[in-house]
Amino acid sequence: MANGAETRIRRSREKILAAAENIFLRHGFLGTNMDNVADHANVSKQTVYAHFGSKEALFIDVVEAMTGGATHKLGEDREEIFDERAAAVYFLEAAIDQLTVVMTPRLMRLRRLVIGEVERFPELGKSLYLNGPKRSIERLARACEHYTSIGELDTPDPHKAATQFNWMLMGAPTNAAMLLGDEGIPDQKQLREHADEAVRIFLRAYAP
Repeated sequence: MANGAETRIRRSREKILAAAENIFLRHGFLGTNMDNVADHANVSKQTVYAHFGSKEALFIDVVEAMTGGATHKLGEDREEIFDERAAAVYFLEAAIDQLTVVMTPRLMRLRRLVIGEVERFPELGKSLYLNGPKRSIERLARACEHYTSIGELDTPDPHKAATQFNWMLMGAPTNAAMLLGDEGIPDQKQLREHADEAVRIFLRAYAP
């Protein structure tokens, strides 16, 4: 019985989070109310409050769930395995993975939403940074350190090199998507070409 109740509670929470994500991304924080969330989740408003307590708490949980999901897709919450891949192969695969996961309408809308509410919810801006760029840079820094140790790269400061690569990779497409909306998101062919060029420049800059 306990397991059945726990399953129902978990499913109810997941339904509420999914409904709230859709409404927050579409209407923003101020344009969202708990009645709409309850209606879209097909639960009572009392159930929504029982799980989250307030609209502010629900908003925070939605943002953290979305950023955590992107982190998991990129494997940044797991130990890095470099195996036998050459630096060129590793960095190209990492670049394509990162662009593919991040450059989506859903995550770009999240980014705009958090930036728009950062004065009201400064902890969300911090969460987005810690679970996004900071983790990506740390992962790339470990790769820089590894490939420097085996002589394929020469990065005196792996963290600085990783930071440069991350923003060379993410800067232009992110700005386009942030300012132009969904139509500013590059297609897969454009993302691949951009990744190829970023890796080429990076490897030449840090060649041993």
